[in-house]
Amino acid sequence: KISALVASCVQPSRPHWSAMAGKTTGEDIKKYRKGKKQMKVGKAAKQSKRPKAPGGTEKKRKKARVENYNMYIYKVLKQVHPECRISKNGMAIMNSFMNDIFDRVATESTRLLRTMSRKTLSGREISTSVRLLLPGELAKHAVSEGTKAVNKYCENST
Repeated sequence: KISALVASCVQPSRPHWSAMAGKTTGEDIKKYRKGKKQMKVGKAAKQSKRPKAPGGTEKKRKKARVENYNMYIYKVLKQVHPECRISKNGMAIMNSFMNDIFDRVATESTRLLRTMSRKTLSGREISTSVRLLLPGELAKHAVSEGTKAVNKYCENST
């Protein structure tokens, strides 16, 4: 009697996944999974220290937006080579490259500001830092495209 009592206490109320092998159907699996979810729900919810807003409705927290250059890289790729595509891994590498270049230009331009004892960052410091960072022809093209973009922005904003 005691061994039967111990065996009934030790054995789970639902059969284990391996015990159901050979005779399982889709319904059995759904019932098993549903039972597992119900068994996990036993913990009581932790009370928050912050008082609830009047009205009783809680606002859902928004996901933090991750800033990246994916859209811009894709647009430029389609302008230059409309027939080409880019993989997720390639996009991640390009995004990392853009973050790195941005960081270098920002660091160099703030260094220029400190040496000139100024406090305002302008397009002039950015173009100078680009000339210092990028090699030869690439720097010339980058500066010309940057000035073109700034001029276009100034035209549209007024």
